Amino acid sequence: SMASLFNFARDARTFRPKKYAGPNSAQIKQRIDATLGNGDVYEAIPVPEGIELNEWLAVNTTDFYNSTMLLYSTLVEFCTNETCPVMSAGPKYEYRWADGVKFKKPIEVSAPAYTALLMEWIEELLDNERVFPVTPNEPFPPDFVDTVKKIFRRLFRVYAHIYHSHFNQICDLGEEAHLNSLFKHFIFFSNHFNLIVPQEIAPLQELVDRILKGKGK
Repeated sequence: SMASLFNFARDARTFRPKKYAGPNSAQIKQRIDATLGNGDVYEAIPVPEGIELNEWLAVNTTDFYNSTMLLYSTLVEFCTNETCPVMSAGPKYEYRWADGVKFKKPIEVSAPAYTALLMEWIEELLDNERVFPVTPNEPFPPDFVDTVKKIFRRLFRVYAHIYHSHFNQICDLGEEAHLNSLFKHFIFFSNHFNLIVPQEIAPLQELVDRILKGKGK
């Protein structure tokens, strides 16, 4: 069965944050952390002066990947093949997995299998120096922004699944404020750089509209 195919899929419990080691990434990361530390999400969005757009996207993509997966990893006992047999965001939206390489045709998988495959796929990209260059003056590939858009689109699906299927558990764990502030930053960032097409936002449309109007507390 399909499920047994995914017994190899690594459990989110083993998640370890990734580091992007680009030439200026340490300073960029410090700057993001300091700005967010001041509580100013808006300030942490635009590309700072003297920084190249792609490197700014690379550091932030790594950060969003880490924070999203760390949050998801707190839900592993609630998000199982039994509780979430398909990767969904409410009854109307179901996501299938395809990566164009190992899985050429989209296949239906459970939410934890989808997330495990997503982690593996993103980490292969982050570890690939042709996609995320680490040598000074080495250019980013011409399709880098498209890759970032694919990552953001799929990370959005993890948030959509959490909000639709696990919000009560998030509240029980006392993580509601954390989830909301992470998602708010994620949405401001995706919106500023046009990383997610509007139809992908549909499962969380009301919440996103509220955030972008500045009411998302």
